[in-house]
Amino acid sequence: RLFHQYHKTFAPLNFSDYEAISRCEQEVPEYFNFASDVLDKWSQVEEERKGPSNPALWWINGKGDEIKWSFKELGFLSRKVANVLSGPCSLQRGDRVLVILPRIPEWWLLNVACMRTGVTIIPGTTQLTAQDICYRLLASKAKCIITTDELAPAVDSVASKCQFLKTKLIVSESGRAEWLNFSELL
Repeated sequence: RLFHQYHKTFAPLNFSDYEAISRCEQEVPEYFNFASDVLDKWSQVEEERKGPSNPALWWINGKGDEIKWSFKELGFLSRKVANVLSGPCSLQRGDRVLVILPRIPEWWLLNVACMRTGVTIIPGTTQLTAQDICYRLLASKAKCIITTDELAPAVDSVASKCQFLKTKLIVSESGRAEWLNFSELL
């Protein structure tokens, strides 16, 4: 079915507050956090609504595997990831984290978790070389890097040059020496 024919079916929420802000009819909040001010509100609306809800995240890989998370599930998981960032990774508001991940669900979880905690996320493409990674780590003064098995060797080859880098977190089924494992911590 064509999406545009059913647009009213897919937009059950009232966005008048956000539209009013964009038209300068309403004050922008002094402290705005997308995770708590938008995602958590949608979770609340989803909980109050009867019947099935639209997924907040619907991810399908090239093999046809899929993950569907409701707003409530995305909120819950992002809070768990926020705890990983502020706990074992020792990140605080204002710290920077370089995230080099392919398009996998963990990428979205990390984005929302960084918003929740006030950690600045620096996204990077998986095509970065060791030299590119080193430059970004030095220029950003990132305290943490998050990547996969494929790029971990490149990170390890330059980590000693990056004095601000304190934590390496790997999104992998297996462990790696001197790296925290995202799945285990979650």
